[in-house]
Parts: sequence; C-alpha cells; structure tokens
Amino acid sequence: MNSRERIKNVLEHNQPDKLPVDFGSSPVTGMHVHIVYKLRQYYGLDKPSTPVKVIEPFQMLGEIANDLKEIIGVDVANLESKGTFFGYKKENWKEWTLWDGTPVLVPELFNTDVNPDGSVFQYAEGNKSYPPSSKMPKGGYFFDSIIRQKPLKEEDLNPLDNTEEFKVLTESNLEYIKTEANKIYYNTNYAILGVVASSGFGDIAFIPGPMLPDPKGIRDIEEWYISTVTRKEYLKKVFHIQCEIAIENYKKVYDAVGDKIAVVYISGTDFGTQDRLFSSIDSYKELIKPFQLKINNWIHENTSWKCFIHSCGAIFELMPELIDAGFDVFNPVQISARGMEPEKLKRTYGKYVTFWGGGIDTQKTLAFGSTNDVRNETERLINIFNKDGGFVFSAVHNIQCNVPIENIVAMIEVIRKYR
Repeated sequence: MNSRERIKNVLEHNQPDKLPVDFGSSPVTGMHVHIVYKLRQYYGLDKPSTPVKVIEPFQMLGEIANDLKEIIGVDVANLESKGTFFGYKKENWKEWTLWDGTPVLVPELFNTDVNPDGSVFQYAEGNKSYPPSSKMPKGGYFFDSIIRQKPLKEEDLNPLDNTEEFKVLTESNLEYIKTEANKIYYNTNYAILGVVASSGFGDIAFIPGPMLPDPKGIRDIEEWYISTVTRKEYLKKVFHIQCEIAIENYKKVYDAVGDKIAVVYISGTDFGTQDRLFSSIDSYKELIKPFQLKINNWIHENTSWKCFIHSCGAIFELMPELIDAGFDVFNPVQISARGMEPEKLKRTYGKYVTFWGGGIDTQKTLAFGSTNDVRNETERLINIFNKDGGFVFSAVHNIQCNVPIENIVAMIEVIRKYR
C-alpha cells in the first residue's frame, strides 16, 4: 500500500497497513522554518548554512521537502496556488536571516528591510507604497496583522468591501494548480491535500485583509466579533458572496485536476477557546453552517474529495453540527482544551470523522516536556486514535520555533515505529 492508497483507506475508516502521517501539507500542519532547518541539519540533509524556503510567510512555515518527508514518513503533499497570504507570489527566491541566525529563502517581494525599532513590516502585494499590513517585532518569529480599520458608518457598509480578498481564480492560477497537481500525482505516490479556494467563513486571519492594499468594510477583529451579534444580516450577505465565489473556484479546480485531490481544505475558522466555545452553537447554525453545508454538499455530489475543517479549541459540543455540515476530516484535535479528551473524541466521533492531528500536544508536551514525555504521549495517542482507522498523525497545529529539536526527533522516532 503506497501513501496515496493509505490515505484513501484511512479516509474510508479502514485500518491502514501503516500509520498515516502528515507534516507540511497545509497551513495548519506545518513546522516553523527554524525547526525545518534544524531537522535538515540533524539528519545531514544539507551542508551547514543551507537556507530553507519559507513557503508560508505569515506564519513563517518552512518547506518540508521530499527527502525530509521520507525520513519522517509523510504521506501527503500540499497543493495550493502560487500566491501568499500577503498577495504576492512565491517566486524569485532571495536569502534572508532570522533573528537567531537561521538562513532562509523568501519570495522576491517579501520585505526584508528592518525598521529602526528592529521590527520588519510586510506589505500587501509586496508594494511599499501601501501602508504596512503586518509586522514581525524585533526578535519575533512570525507576523501579526496590523489593523487598518477605517471609521465605520452603518449606512456605508457594503458586503462587497468585506469580500474584496475573495476572487475567482485566474486562468494563470488554474494552470499553475493543474501543473503542480500533475507533478505530484504522476511523479510521487503522495496523497494530495488541496488548499485551493478561500472558504473559511469568518476566518479571523482574513478579517484585517493583510493581502489588501486598502481594506474596507469591517476589518477590526473586535468589531467583527461584535458584528456576529449586532450585524447578522450584513454578515450573511458577506458569506453568501464568499460562498458563491468559493463554489465557482472549486468547480474550476475540479475541471482542472479532477479527483487527483484526496482532501480539500475548506475552513480554518476557529470556534473554540481553551476552555469553551468561542461561537455559540446557535450562532454557528445561523451564520456559518448553511454556507459550509452548501459547499460541502457540492463537493460530495460532484467529486470524490473529502472535506477538511480546522478549528482550535474546546469544540466537543459543536462537533455534531460540523459533522452534519458535511465535514469528513477534523483538525487539529486540540487535546489540551477542555472536554477534548482523546478517548472521548475517538469513542464519540471516530465513526464519523477522520482525526487529522492530535498526535502530540504542542502547547505543553512537545515544547516543554522531556524526550521521555514526548515518546510516551506520542505512543499513547497513536494507540488511541489509530485504532480502527480514521486517523492521520500530525501535531496539534504547527510546530513552533524554539521547540527542542531532541523532542521533535523523539516524536519522529515513535512515528517510525509504526511505519
């Protein structure tokens, strides 16, 4: 059974021949570029000071190339457009150095100029004539959006302003996606996870519009959350427009690549905090579920793709609604949040969704535990989630900078036991 067959098998809730694994196929299953560099050095894949590509500059995620995938045992490859979260393309790579000295490669339009206070700005479309849209503080390791909210006038609010970042894919972008899909499908055995359209309704990462030169509408995060109570009809209009664009894009992508995609990333909207729901169940059912259901229904009726949702937090009580909305794959499985005990999740929902994540607690164990703590927890969670299929091993969200490399190696050693 190769990787593609293994992922297909586990998505159908059958017991795979080996533990399915994913690192690097999505913006929520990656590793900080500093960590990727350290792993490549540890395993002798590069000469010292060989830079690693930053494939997602907002979170500064590093490229997990096929040679490192082979060592870890990864079964999944990422398929996405050529653009970045800041609206410029991943091309014409140039060298840069992180604050700790890690050598990296960044796209040509990634701003590397350091401000007097030691911070670094990023600009929408890489154009410095616009106000900066994100900032990495001195000594930081990723970017935070800069809120550029204009004074709000209720009578001037236009749903088109809050959907400016959601566009129908161009022929050039579709050709790129098609070429990359064919390259992965015909030259490797990896299953393909497609991050090919923006359909995360209310995804807070998009609200400030870091990819927009001049974001209009409701762009302040606090004001957006207030609007989920005070401006429901406005948000429904926003989501309706976004939904129609997303379905049009999924149609175009399917025409271009067909069933080469195994799983498609639908939503990255967080619905939970550490100890409770961030959105009430009633609010989810009224504002977001109808649009997610429409997208997932189209995908299930017209493709063989499985629908992937990412939501952090304590969302045990919301999961029946997410399943009813048509989601097949659940990530990141935040086992450290209230009510998200692994045994309970697997027992209650294991027949309905594939858990894609939850293999190691990144908040505590991986970052602050001993290597024995990491080995023991990794082994325990594999034994819980992998029983009877329906599990793809990944960490609980991206592995952050400054996690001890010996802990990551300990996790990988346990993974390899099940390969």
